[in-house]
Amino acid sequence: MYDIIVVGGGPAGLTAAIYGRRNLKTVLVIEKSVFGGQIVNSPKVENIPGFDSISGDEFGDKLLEQAMGQGAEATIESVTGVRKTDGGFVVSTEDGNDYEGKTVILATGTTHRTLGLPGEEDLIGSSISFCAVCDGEFYRDKTVVMIGGGNSAFVESAMLVGIVKKLIILQDLPKFTADQKLQDQVLGQDNVETHTGTKVLAYETSEDGVLTGVTYEEAGEKKTVSCDGVFLAIGLVPENSAFSAWADLDERGYFVPDNICNTKTPGIFVAGDCCQKTLRQVTTACSDGAYAAIRACDYLMGK
Repeated sequence: MYDIIVVGGGPAGLTAAIYGRRNLKTVLVIEKSVFGGQIVNSPKVENIPGFDSISGDEFGDKLLEQAMGQGAEATIESVTGVRKTDGGFVVSTEDGNDYEGKTVILATGTTHRTLGLPGEEDLIGSSISFCAVCDGEFYRDKTVVMIGGGNSAFVESAMLVGIVKKLIILQDLPKFTADQKLQDQVLGQDNVETHTGTKVLAYETSEDGVLTGVTYEEAGEKKTVSCDGVFLAIGLVPENSAFSAWADLDERGYFVPDNICNTKTPGIFVAGDCCQKTLRQVTTACSDGAYAAIRACDYLMGK
């Protein structure tokens, strides 16, 4: 029986583990794939306090090392659900294991929606990125393609336009859907080229696997544009449906917390990018994790 079971080993989940252990609670972190979360896909991160520059993979390793150094336990398994018991909760996994916890922190994060094109997974983390704040400087004075035309794409584009030599925006819809104010910050800049009504067909690479361009279809014509990198901004996918009995979800599937991390179920808390929020960054995820851990500790103490 653990005091706290954390579902998700990204910045929110691992910070929750650190804070839980600092309060002398037994903690288990269950992560389905890679400890560190989405940040591990960023080769260079410069917006984490205390680090001038660090790779996302190294930052994830440091988080895990710190949590386990404090005494947290960790396992790689995919959680399938949670059920209530007299003593707390049971967290079940695909491996057939059941873990008992007095409290549960759901820090399940999100998955970036991708195009599913051949070779895409191999390019993510090297020349395909999701975060301009994290990776924009990597493409200074280079040509990049932004795929997407909504608010997220234009927020990222607004950061890139002052860094890159050329920004090419590809939108699959007939027009951009971002707020006009965001569009005004980007469109009309001398180094911005836009195309709507497109369908991305392939990533072009050299013989040694380096990205060289993107092939797309526009008005029935196949075109290829040369580029040094691609930013994908076509949406995020939360994976919270397995926990909907315990925590409310909004229409997009994000947790709707009360007072930052509380849910409708006493003893279950939520933290990080899986929650309904306006800013999804490493720092805000860590903040959520710390808060959720403290609330879990308060709950265990009967406060």
